[in-house]
Amino acid sequence: MNKLASIVPALVVVAVIIAFWTMAVVPMNAHLTADQAQRDGLTIAPEAPAERQEYSGLALALKNPQIIPLTYSQVRPRLPSPHQVTAELYDSIFTKKITSKRSLVYHGWVTLSATLLGFIIGTGLGILLAVGIVYSRTMDKSVMPWAITSQTIPILALAPMIIVMLGAIGIQGLLPKSVISAYLSFFPVVVGMVKGLRSPDAMQLDLLRTYSASPSQGFWKLRLPASVPYLFASLKIGISAALVGAIVGELPTGARAGFGARMLVGDQYGQPMVTWAALFAAAITAALLVAILTLVERQTLRRMGMEAA
Repeated sequence: MNKLASIVPALVVVAVIIAFWTMAVVPMNAHLTADQAQRDGLTIAPEAPAERQEYSGLALALKNPQIIPLTYSQVRPRLPSPHQVTAELYDSIFTKKITSKRSLVYHGWVTLSATLLGFIIGTGLGILLAVGIVYSRTMDKSVMPWAITSQTIPILALAPMIIVMLGAIGIQGLLPKSVISAYLSFFPVVVGMVKGLRSPDAMQLDLLRTYSASPSQGFWKLRLPASVPYLFASLKIGISAALVGAIVGELPTGARAGFGARMLVGDQYGQPMVTWAALFAAAITAALLVAILTLVERQTLRRMGMEAA
């Protein structure tokens, strides 16, 4: 019952979003639908100038209710309907061979490989920096401010620079995208790990001193176990950020594979369903990655005698 009660609010939010999305399809696609209907011979009552300025496609749809069902079946809509995106997702995932350039499974693996490599690099770097920050006052005062400042740089501006610089020295393909993923994923790990390593209270630290424990013993026996819940919370944020970084890394290169490439194809060739399907496939991939980390977290904390939140 407790698990069901925690799921219900999320389902309500999703239902509200889908309902709002479904209603927004009508005004967004009304003008395109009306133009097509007129070409097909239907009589369309025009909007008044004031209505066009204030209500856009909504007034046109209300004046011509016969076009409302047609707004949900546009071939190239401004806003695809939920069932159109679902159909495109199903077609791209289940009806295409995974080796096909039109398969989202194929493109998903390309993006996922860069995501995982960047996540591993970012996590390793983040943990090392966190340990240095906790045990070195100099690093705490010097590295931490720079780590915070680095996240203020827009990734859309930084990604092309990274790709161009690495390309100039002959590094192309997977690694540049992984570097961008690592850049986005390392910061949550640094912050969470620093918080976790500093989470033991004064009494626990005093007890270690009483036992004459060395700094390394304090790290392995107290600080590291205490940081595990914080680390997993950071990892779940970092894996999602790494996926975003991999997609962003595909955009400025004109990549031919990956979720970013599919989004570019949809934009360039006027196929919004392709763009939206790739977007939702990326969101589903991120959700699955977070779910996997959540399962690993629960198993790890259970073995350590802790309870997952």
